[in-house]
Amino acid sequence: MTSTSVFSALAPYGWDSAWADAFIPYDAEGLLPGRVVRVDRGQCDVVTADGVVRADTAFVTPHDPLRVVCTGDWVAVEPAGNPQYVRAYLPRRTAFVRSTSSKRSEGQILAANVDHAIVAVSLAVELDLGRIERFLALAWESGAQPVVVLTKADLVPDAVTLSHLVQDVETTAPGVPVLTVSATRGEGLDVLTAIVGGGTSVLLGQSGAGKSTLANALLGEDAMEVQAARDVDGKGRHTTTTRNLLALPGGGVLIDTPGLRGVGLWDAGTGVGQVFAEIEELGRQCRFHDCAHDSEPGCAVLAAIDSGALALRRLESYRKLMRENQWIVAKTDARVRAEIRKDWKRKGAEGRAAMEAKRRGWR
Repeated sequence: MTSTSVFSALAPYGWDSAWADAFIPYDAEGLLPGRVVRVDRGQCDVVTADGVVRADTAFVTPHDPLRVVCTGDWVAVEPAGNPQYVRAYLPRRTAFVRSTSSKRSEGQILAANVDHAIVAVSLAVELDLGRIERFLALAWESGAQPVVVLTKADLVPDAVTLSHLVQDVETTAPGVPVLTVSATRGEGLDVLTAIVGGGTSVLLGQSGAGKSTLANALLGEDAMEVQAARDVDGKGRHTTTTRNLLALPGGGVLIDTPGLRGVGLWDAGTGVGQVFAEIEELGRQCRFHDCAHDSEPGCAVLAAIDSGALALRRLESYRKLMRENQWIVAKTDARVRAEIRKDWKRKGAEGRAAMEAKRRGWR
């Protein structure tokens, strides 16, 4: 098969000249380029110019869980064999990573080479702004452009109420497009279709957020199974059980994911900073460069809270995510652990000195 025909066959899945250049060394070995559309139990489905092949990932399954083959990867696969093997994957442009739920210091890669991270949030239940901020931190850290999609907008018939909900999310997601969509009515899909048509998008959110319904609306067919959410809390069962990469009829690629119960941060300090850009900006105006925005004099962040320019909830959420991220980094970095212990000792000494000064004043 000629390089032109390979390009034509893989272009709908995101193949471009840069990927073709990166693949040249593997082409010389007689390997085939392809994109991973699904991974399960050490094997993966890879779409190639010759069709979808089932391949084993044993040759590229290192001890580092962040370097395993995942949905969205571009790989070099053997042209034949029983089984066929993936020999390598091309360097990733972006990677969406979260921490695992285990006690080990490991990250889990959810999707690779993603341009847009679509965070689906159901309007059928009360908004959890903290969870939205968490998703956005991971999205920004991945290198993708996040987009918040408020699903099931038809369940909020009052326009004023809907406007307030959108405003709350926009305040929570500075610099992020916020769309309202009703997949069942087809409302708001035109803007979303235009966004996802420009590359690879990953669909994220909790179970019951309407991800599968949204994916079907974008695909124009019922490709993903849909189950009703529970009325009591709006949560659903995991309709999608694996991450699936799907070519959209209007252009672009969509990776649908299972509902995520946990979205732990994984070395996402930059992402947290982007989510709370206004706090980071205020922090640069504080009197002390290492201000913790707690009780220090000359703190611009606390002054903004006192004036009502910044919501206390935002600062509390910022503190929580920064502490969590620092803890995750510390588990894998001995130098960071030592710095944290040093900081704790310094603050402890300052606290003891303050108490001693108070005692002297009481005498």
